[in-house]
Amino acid sequence: MPKRDRGASFEFRIFETDEFRRRLERLSKAASEFLQRKLRRYVYPQLRENPFLGPNIKKLKGYAPDTWRYRIGDFRIFFTVDRTKRIVFLLTLDDRRDAYR
Repeated sequence: MPKRDRGASFEFRIFETDEFRRRLERLSKAASEFLQRKLRRYVYPQLRENPFLGPNIKKLKGYAPDTWRYRIGDFRIFFTVDRTKRIVFLLTLDDRRDAYR
């Protein structure tokens, strides 16, 4: 079995929307640092490899286009996936208590 190259074309690319970036910037310094650390170490590597499967990933029901959420502590990241272009679009981020209203 061949080794996987980190720059291989079969990995998904990550695209942060303006909405996602604005929400990240509005957080407190501590929350922002926590999330950025988790994004770099866990979230982005997981989404690049397989954005459909993981213990913190769940497909949401009743959304068109298909939307998933990634759980990070008290925060939720919502994203869609373009399978043909292999791009994960990070749509927005919310605190858990506000995310599902």
